[in-house]
This record gives sequence, structure tokens and C-alpha cells, in this order.
Amino acid sequence: MHTKEEKMEAFGRLLDTMDALRERCPWNAAQTMLSIRPMTEEEVYELSDAIVKEDSGATAGEIGDLLYHMVFYARIAQEQGLFDIADCLGIICDKMVFRHPHVFGDQAGKQLSAKEIADTWELVKAKEKNGNKTVMSGIPDSMPALLKAMSMQEKARGCGFDWERREDVWAKVSEELGEAREACGEDDPAHMEEEFGDLLFACINAARLYGVDPEKALSGTCSKFRRRFGYLEDEIKRRGIKFSDLSLEQMDAIWDEGKSKGL
Repeated sequence: MHTKEEKMEAFGRLLDTMDALRERCPWNAAQTMLSIRPMTEEEVYELSDAIVKEDSGATAGEIGDLLYHMVFYARIAQEQGLFDIADCLGIICDKMVFRHPHVFGDQAGKQLSAKEIADTWELVKAKEKNGNKTVMSGIPDSMPALLKAMSMQEKARGCGFDWERREDVWAKVSEELGEAREACGEDDPAHMEEEFGDLLFACINAARLYGVDPEKALSGTCSKFRRRFGYLEDEIKRRGIKFSDLSLEQMDAIWDEGKSKGL
């Protein structure tokens, strides 16, 4: 591992690289915060993918890509006289010091468990918010809905608004399932959409309470569906036929073959 001095030198090299690219590369010079934003979103998902796959080499590379983007945004802001990378680093350091009084503040040295810290996290954060901010205001509107639901539920939990017993959540899931079924019997698309949203939110909440990452769980199910559907496609091609030549029952039989093979 590198020393602190070597790490500082490496970060300085990144800043120098950004300066050179911004000043001497036409493509880099033409970029704006808005133009690189979609690429940043892609990089976040690539980092997430590398972490899930437990690929340390890819993870290191993707962290580097994201750091490059952060420095890119700060350099653009610097050119506009808004702020620079030092401001960004100062803000996050001040924020972390404030939010960890058991490390830096008057509670320094107090022994707290990770759960105790997590349970009071949103209450600590609330102390630094001004009157125009709320607990949920930090959640981006553009965040994917599943991740947004998880974030909202975690923030509510951090304020003490959560189920006292996790098993009680199943009554809520059953209630929302019944309401979704009832809505489907009506000729009201908007009501169906609302009730399916409530059902999904309740299921995500149940997963959270039982320590299951719903994003990871759903991703695993999607991968499983892809494998089994791929087997169905391959088998149909092998037989020299088309989907339209098979009944649903026949397709289900091939699907079950793939399932029995551990796909």
C-alpha cells in the first residue's frame, strides 16, 4: 500500500492531468457539467457492477474513473468562479466531522455500535439542515425508483419511524397485495398504478427489514431469467422452429428443462 505522501502525490497528478486536458484537448475543453453528467451516471453503475462481481482490479479502475469525473466538475466550476476542488474537500470533511461527534466532537471516545450510529444518523444530519430542508429533501428526484424507495425507508428508520417488529411488515404486504388485486378489477389505470406502487414499496420495505438488498435480489432474479430464457431460445433454434410454433405449455416445458439443469 502507498504512504500518505504518495497518495497526495497521486491526487496532485490527477489535478495536473485534468488541467492539461482541459487546456489542451478540444474535446475535454468543450465539456460542461451537463454534458458529462450522463457519463458519470454510467460510471457509477460500472463501479457498482465491479463491486458486485468482487473484481478488485475493475473496482480500482472504476473508482479512478469516478474521481476523474469529480475533479472534472470541480475544474469546470473553478473556471466559472464558483468553487474549486479544495472547497469540495473542505465541505465533505466538515460534514463528516459534524456527523461523527463520537469521533471528533464532545462525545469522542464514546463506545457506540455500528447499529447505534446508524439508528441516529438522520437525527444528527437534521441538526445541520436549515429551515428549508427536510429529511427527504436530499433524495434526488431522478434517482431510480427502487433505490429511491430504499433511501427513503432508511432515512425514515434513522429518525425512528420504522416497524417495531419486522414480522409485522407482512400484514402491510398482504394489505397492499389485496388492494392491488382489487384495483385490477376496476377500469382505472391510475388507481392500478398507485396500488402496484404501494405493493412494491411494501415489498422493498420487507426486504430491508430482513437484511436483504432488494436491488441485488432483483438483479439476481433478472440474471436467472436471462439464463433460462436464453436456454429456451437456444433450444428452439436447435429444434429448427420458432416461438410461434410452440404453445405456452410447450415453452414452459422447455423452461423447466433449463431450470432442472440449474440455470
